[in-house]
Amino acid sequence: MLTVKDVMVSQVVTISPYSTLREALSMMKERQVKSLVVDRQHAHDAYGMLSYRELLDTVVAQEGDVDLLNVYDAATIPAITVNEDLSVRQAAALMSRYHLSRLVVVEGNQLVGLLAMNDILARRMEELTVSPPPYQS
Repeated sequence: MLTVKDVMVSQVVTISPYSTLREALSMMKERQVKSLVVDRQHAHDAYGMLSYRELLDTVVAQEGDVDLLNVYDAATIPAITVNEDLSVRQAAALMSRYHLSRLVVVEGNQLVGLLAMNDILARRMEELTVSPPPYQS
């Protein structure tokens, strides 16, 4: 059974909720990522998610000022989190049900990775191309 741990990315880019949206956009461009995990301020807080979707809405659709608004104003907080031992099938069902493209992966209450829809589908496509059906050989 394929688990979240098998597919997730463990190198996650995080940002403070108090950073400006300009800083967030710069970080995304520099690190070439489409989302940032918003750090917790206290151990009992939840992680957040700032992705292109939130930025499109806040900066473009609502014409928000990237220097006046901070990450906390635009991010989805709390982000939906999953455990790294969850099956990819269950994680994909969760993403599909709630129209999410990324899930924050935690172990206990500590950030350990990020699971993206693109990574799940890339893994599945790789599996399909490695072993073609018998009728194609």
